[in-house]
Amino acid sequence: MRVKKRNYDEEYELFHKSKKAKKARAGRNYRRRKAAREGRVKKGDGKDLHHYVVGGVTKTRVEDASVNRGRSEASRKPGSNRK
Repeated sequence: MRVKKRNYDEEYELFHKSKKAKKARAGRNYRRRKAAREGRVKKGDGKDLHHYVVGGVTKTRVEDASVNRGRSEASRKPGSNRK
């Protein structure tokens, strides 16, 4: 069985370049810069900001990158229809 290679250019055109994705990325960057100004994180410290929503308001907390990136996400669980 051959595995289809990812077309990164197409992926960029369809998602990463969209207005919705740009706005979401800008929001994440803004929150990271704000946390750095407050001294909560710094470049190379191995920490990520975990974004979560409480009552319609997005909040952040500092976590180890391995914890934040290793969390089970519904779309990655067995039985998901994600493609």
